[in-house]
Amino acid sequence: MFKELPLFPLNMVVFPGEELNLHIFEPRYKQLINDCLKTESTFGIPSYVLTKVEYGTEVKIKEVTKTYDDGRMDIKTEGVSVFRVEDFQNPWKENVYAGGPVKFLDVKNDLDPKLHLLIVSLCRELFEWLHMEEEISITDKTSMYEVIHKLGLKLEEEYLLLKMKSQRKRQCYVIEHLENLIPALERAEKAKEKIRMNGHFKHFNPLKF
Repeated sequence: MFKELPLFPLNMVVFPGEELNLHIFEPRYKQLINDCLKTESTFGIPSYVLTKVEYGTEVKIKEVTKTYDDGRMDIKTEGVSVFRVEDFQNPWKENVYAGGPVKFLDVKNDLDPKLHLLIVSLCRELFEWLHMEEEISITDKTSMYEVIHKLGLKLEEEYLLLKMKSQRKRQCYVIEHLENLIPALERAEKAKEKIRMNGHFKHFNPLKF
């Protein structure tokens, strides 16, 4: 499906269902948000990751939490759908901001419940190693996208996930990442313990030959 959207490129990745808080201060983007509010329409956030505008996410404005005297705004948004930019126009039509036609990705809804539970389990283990289990609440109902920015993925890896057309493939990618990351953290903790013990008197049991 094609659609024309005002575009707000950012050096980040926004996933469908993800809640994103934005502080709007540039004049062109203040105008973009005001236009969307007037027409109750959405806008797009292309992920400016690989020095080009290609894939991004349509977002809807959920709430304007604060408006400042100079027109700046704090807004709450939510990711809706992933798209590919067909033609990035800057400026777009008679506006001061960018925009253009986008094509929405046909993403296969093949989420695997068993893989989801594995991701939840691995996330809990990761947050325990990071001593963040009390700061980050995660349950069996927690979406992968609610914690995905906290899993140590590089921006380029998040962008790769965004472009995937299979939910199950995304799950497998995240699982592989976590299964590599957690043992590395365990090795790092053991190394730190050895460093702490360096210089201390050690008691070893004698070997019997």
